[in-house]
Amino acid sequence: MQVIVNGDIPREEVEYWVADEKKRWQAQGKKIGKIVITDVGDGELEIRAYEKSPIKRIRRITGYLAEVDGWNKAKQAELQDRVAH
Repeated sequence: MQVIVNGDIPREEVEYWVADEKKRWQAQGKKIGKIVITDVGDGELEIRAYEKSPIKRIRRITGYLAEVDGWNKAKQAELQDRVAH
């Protein structure tokens, strides 16, 4: 998970808010991909959390759609040898 901090925010405070967001997201059965914590002034923080993308990479070779990690060595070699047009 990526954590981005904008402003002068103490490390302990960042760790507290990251743990709090993780707990809230886990209660919903979701995973956080990125948290952005921004000091907006007057003692206020803006915390934005982004869900980890459930997108999987699918390839099509010889007419079949499949995830690459399930391919045998010959099919993976074929993918390596392909020329992008």
